[in-house]
Amino acid sequence: MVQKLTIPNQILTLTTVFFCAFVFSSSISLAETKADSVVVNKAARELLLYNGEDLLKKYKVALGDNPIGHKEQEGDERTPEGSYVIDYRNPKSRFFLSLHITYPNEQDKEKARQAGVSPGGDIFIHGLGKGFGWLGHQHLRSDWTDGCIAVTNEEIQEIWDLVPNGTPIQLNP
Repeated sequence: MVQKLTIPNQILTLTTVFFCAFVFSSSISLAETKADSVVVNKAARELLLYNGEDLLKKYKVALGDNPIGHKEQEGDERTPEGSYVIDYRNPKSRFFLSLHITYPNEQDKEKARQAGVSPGGDIFIHGLGKGFGWLGHQHLRSDWTDGCIAVTNEEIQEIWDLVPNGTPIQLNP
C-alpha cells in the first residue's frame, strides 16, 4: 500500500505567504535603489552608476568630437574633466532626455576669464537626437557631441530613472 504524503494547509499557506513576501520585498528594494554617484571614464568611453561601493549599471558612451583633455572654452568640443553635480533634467531636450552637469564650476570660469574666453556650458548626459533613436549603439562608432556624454535612448531612460538631481558626477580623463 502506498501512503499519501499530505502537507497541512497551514504550512502550505504560511510557505506561500513567506515566498510571496520575499519576492515582493526584493523587487521593491531593487526598484528603489538609486545611484548616489556617477563616474565617467573618458578614455574607456564608459559611464558607471554606483550606489555606495556597488556598481549598479555600466554604459558605453560617445563624447565630444575632441575628447582628449579638459574642456577649456566654448566650442572646443571637449567633454569636461573634474567633479560636478547632476543638477537638473530636461524632459523636452532635443536629444530625447537629458541630465545637466554643473560645468562650468567656479574654477572653470576663472581659468576661462584669465584666458579671455567663454568657458561654454550646456553639458549634459543625453540620448540620441529626436528621430535618431533607431541608431542605437551605432552612435558609438565615433565621438560626435559638442562636449556632452551620449548614450542610447533606452539607456538615458534608465539613467533618468536611477540618477536623482543632486547626484555627484566625476569625469575622469
